[in-house]
Amino acid sequence: MSANAVPASAVRPLWQGRAWVLAGIVLSAFTLRTAVTSLTPLLDALGREFGFGATMTGVFGMVPTAAFALFGVATPALAHRIGLERAALLAMAVAALGLLARGFVGDTWQLLAANAVALAGMGIGNVVLPPLVKRYFGDRVGAVSTAYITVLQLGTILPALAAVPLAQAAGWRISLASWSLVAAAAALPWISVLWMEARGRSAQARALAQAHDRAVAGGDEAPELPAAAARGKVWRSPVAWGMTLMFGMTSLVTYSMFTWLPKLLVEAGGSPALGGAMVALFSTLGMISALTMPALAVRIANPFPIVLACVLCYLGGFAGLLLAPMHGTFLWVALIGLGPSTFPLALTLINLRTRTPAGSAALSGFMQGLGYTLSCLGPLTFGWLHELSHGWVWPFAMLGGCLLVLIAGGRMACQPRYLEDSW
Repeated sequence: MSANAVPASAVRPLWQGRAWVLAGIVLSAFTLRTAVTSLTPLLDALGREFGFGATMTGVFGMVPTAAFALFGVATPALAHRIGLERAALLAMAVAALGLLARGFVGDTWQLLAANAVALAGMGIGNVVLPPLVKRYFGDRVGAVSTAYITVLQLGTILPALAAVPLAQAAGWRISLASWSLVAAAAALPWISVLWMEARGRSAQARALAQAHDRAVAGGDEAPELPAAAARGKVWRSPVAWGMTLMFGMTSLVTYSMFTWLPKLLVEAGGSPALGGAMVALFSTLGMISALTMPALAVRIANPFPIVLACVLCYLGGFAGLLLAPMHGTFLWVALIGLGPSTFPLALTLINLRTRTPAGSAALSGFMQGLGYTLSCLGPLTFGWLHELSHGWVWPFAMLGGCLLVLIAGGRMACQPRYLEDSW
């Protein structure tokens, strides 16, 4: 029996107690992208309200990846100190505060600061939710992970669809602040879990507390997040650099589209509601690839052809949006939505290209930390080139250059070899 295994006699009360954990995971997962896609369909209108242009719009698009990179690095130390459950509660409380504050801002910088606070909470949540699945649902990792990924994607799609209709019906302040209710609701199950583990007297509470104590034996509140440094130097490995470039360029293109797709369509003659709907469609294709790509990747020794297919989808969609944005819009956005299939491919390759848990943790940290840092440049550079050229040719040319980097990174990452053999 493993250290985290649960005795058979405790399975029933533990499962009943885990319902609160499951509720916390699901509601938190829904929250993790709401600050991004509830804002981008409104950026054009907010630019007129507060008087900012394309460069500041790019800054708004850059903040999510900057926050995810920063808190991807900082959160493990926090979780080891205060515990996964308290970190999850902190994440949702900070997210709720930032989301609510967005409805009361008076200028561009206040809006930027409020959104950054919300994204800080979401950056913490990105890190702590997967190990919480491992801690409490070790016997159902596949099913709960699938539910977690699906709900996260729904939390990306629905705010994009609702942002403009909510703003038209109740004003942009209500549209932006209303998502704080979901984050506040996600905090409630974590409060219940912490109370049950500390003071609960029922069989369910005792089983939940025993599961927690068994997981953290040894004084480390988050052993699921490896704290020890890996023995090798991950930056020496071409596997690590390939994964980083593939992940980073995929994130760069994705957040450039989240930020600029609505404005591109509005300038082409579409409505703000169309822009929000197309962001939702873009996110929906991401959900499909997230559910299918892992199963496909494990069956192919060298999945580089998948990378090339994704690049072709990107190029087809970019060409369509550039040459005929209002003719075949659905097709162009659907093609671009298939391009980020390299994102779940990269996440799957973390385990397929490493021999040990320490190697996997080191590769994941290097890939996501540096990858998200690189991707910060995408929305900002895209907006700067649009403002400079007063068109979309140069911004899309920049994304085309990023696709060349993605191909190079994918070629290095997809070769069937291991990180530990070259670090």
